[in-house]
Amino acid sequence: MIRRMATNPNQSPMSRFPAGFLWGVATSAHQIEGAAGERAPSVWDAFTAEPGRVKDGSTAEVACDHYHRYREDVALIADLGVDAYRFSISWPRVDSPGGLDFYDRLVDELCAAGVRPVPTLFHWDLPVALDWLERDTAERFAQYVSVVAERLGDRVTKWITLNEPAEHTLLGHALGAHAPGRTLMFDALPVAHHQLLAHGLAVRALRAAGADDIGIANSHSPTWPASGKQEDRDAAEFYDVLLNRLFCDPLLLGRYPEGIGELMPGDVDADLAVISEPLDWYGINYYAPAEVGAPQGTETEYGGLTFPAELPFSVREIEGRPVTDFGWPVVPEGLTELLTDLRTRYGDRLPPLVITENGCSYEGLDDQERIAYLDGHIGALLRAVEAGVDVRGYFVWSLLDNFEWAEGYARRFGLVHVDYTTLKRTPKASYAWLRDQLRTARGRRSPADAG
Repeated sequence: MIRRMATNPNQSPMSRFPAGFLWGVATSAHQIEGAAGERAPSVWDAFTAEPGRVKDGSTAEVACDHYHRYREDVALIADLGVDAYRFSISWPRVDSPGGLDFYDRLVDELCAAGVRPVPTLFHWDLPVALDWLERDTAERFAQYVSVVAERLGDRVTKWITLNEPAEHTLLGHALGAHAPGRTLMFDALPVAHHQLLAHGLAVRALRAAGADDIGIANSHSPTWPASGKQEDRDAAEFYDVLLNRLFCDPLLLGRYPEGIGELMPGDVDADLAVISEPLDWYGINYYAPAEVGAPQGTETEYGGLTFPAELPFSVREIEGRPVTDFGWPVVPEGLTELLTDLRTRYGDRLPPLVITENGCSYEGLDDQERIAYLDGHIGALLRAVEAGVDVRGYFVWSLLDNFEWAEGYARRFGLVHVDYTTLKRTPKASYAWLRDQLRTARGRRSPADAG
């Protein structure tokens, strides 16, 4: 059962978060912008053009047409009452004539509406001519970041370098489920290293441009052994290293987990000095724990993914939990566990945290399941804060229903429904719930806190 917190507006848990806590919503460029003909192509354009890559055969050529409807979408964000909007900047669009002009207009619109712009500089839509297997891509990324920071840095004060390098490595380069569609398995490790190096170089580029509020959005899941058997515990530990510590240890500790560094390309020690550039905060995308056991001898299906039999682990279904329309288990207490475990693992090396994504896929305008999901996870986040974890913000994924990568338009994560034929936006029940919770919480704060 989902733990339901009281939904009486007078008992909003949001009023119990520290003053200055940042509430926001999130999207990404490729998933909502559309206007594909007005930018250079990305690896996702090439991927979706291949038959069978996207389950419903769709593309993001139009998506939500946010490129042309951004003013309408900013008005929705402002009416919702969140403090900040996390969006991503399309590298291929910036590489196109006039591409930065769109983000100039978007940032101006957000600032005029009193909404803080929080751009992510890479959210999987790599220019089609580039390749994360090549070290040069990290250098090219830093150059692109410098161009963006020079143009927008007078109004943007909070930056995110990369979104989910773990998923981009695993799904795009190891398993082939996402763009660019490679099935390299463990030969995809250089992709992880070059993304982390790109992050470090981007931090330096942003600092050079005067930025002082920089983070990254890494996905993390508590990893639960399928049983107490040693083989399941070993498999879970391996999975934790591969999906969690591989993308966190280098950033926070300046080293790879044991046995990983020697598998990476180049002068790893020198690169780690760049990768571990100090962060102002650390972003976490959380959806669900992972239950992991020993290999089962056959390929396994979980969460819409196929895991090959040759992997040294298998991801299992978590029994006894409700699931979203995506088939992901709903486990709010996993967020509390994740945050407290990170504090234990990294201690003083852990910067302040921001939940950069948390959300769920459900159909319908009267999306009571999404309300319950958000209610439960905000409560779980509050328990971590009350336990002493320094968390500074929470972003709901997502503002709009959108192009959900290899799932196409079959999954709806939005607080706002999008009719993909007419592109009409319709706020859902969860939008109204979140708006009311925010208004009530702010009404209970003192004027000084509310400022």
